[in-house]
Amino acid sequence: MDGSFSSGASGQEEIGALRQAVKRKLVPRVGRETIRVLLQSHDLKPRREKMGCVPELNEEYISRMEDLLDLYERPHNPKEPVLCLDEKPVTLHADTRPASPAKPGREARRDSEYSRCGTANIFCAVEPKAGRHFTYSTPNRSAAEFSKVIVDLAIQYPAAKTIHLVLDNRNIHRRKSLTDLLSAQEGGEVWDRFTVHYTPVHGSWLNQAEIEIGILSRQCLGKRRIPDIKTLCKQVKAGSRRMNQAQTRINWMFTKRDVRTKFGYKKKSSKR
Repeated sequence: MDGSFSSGASGQEEIGALRQAVKRKLVPRVGRETIRVLLQSHDLKPRREKMGCVPELNEEYISRMEDLLDLYERPHNPKEPVLCLDEKPVTLHADTRPASPAKPGREARRDSEYSRCGTANIFCAVEPKAGRHFTYSTPNRSAAEFSKVIVDLAIQYPAAKTIHLVLDNRNIHRRKSLTDLLSAQEGGEVWDRFTVHYTPVHGSWLNQAEIEIGILSRQCLGKRRIPDIKTLCKQVKAGSRRMNQAQTRINWMFTKRDVRTKFGYKKKSSKR
């Protein structure tokens, strides 16, 4: 069977026609090249898929989404800084054999075998409009570790009237985490330094800390094998230091007008 197809038919229609032709033995078989040309001509990539969750666009989702977008559209105010915080689990690996360094005429070599050394966690916080970056390497992402991060972030902004903090809906992202670690009074005082803005359920894409984590993963972690939390801390601190020295900012472009057009609803309406 040749590699020519009807220009008026869709890729799915042509695949269906081929399937029926083979099933009814109208053609003996369909070659790999025929399938390749068919997929390429319709830009079909059946082995590729994107993972995600389509949100239910209800009143709560819209309210939280527009609250965050309104927050991001405000001009920078040192008295009310906007911080975005998220965490990333990290799997620790160590080389089983020493790597061979690069030499003239030969690239560096590393054995394909490795040993697992457990897991760790990174909390990433960013003040997008000021270009301030904070990273914390921790053994896990427990409520106690989250609370320590919150205490340190509060210390970083002593003159702030309030600190706007963007978080997702993980169960540790609550006042109770601080009151359990400290006391009801001390934990409450620290938590009250913040005005917390939660992302909608399945709306973590609205948290700019995810952009920060993406940059950190590419520039600091990459394909390196990190054997322990001490090495992890050294790597992420170096990356954070470079971004702070450069005052790297995040230019968030998605506005409330954009989101209303994208999701097809009007202001203060939950209908698509």
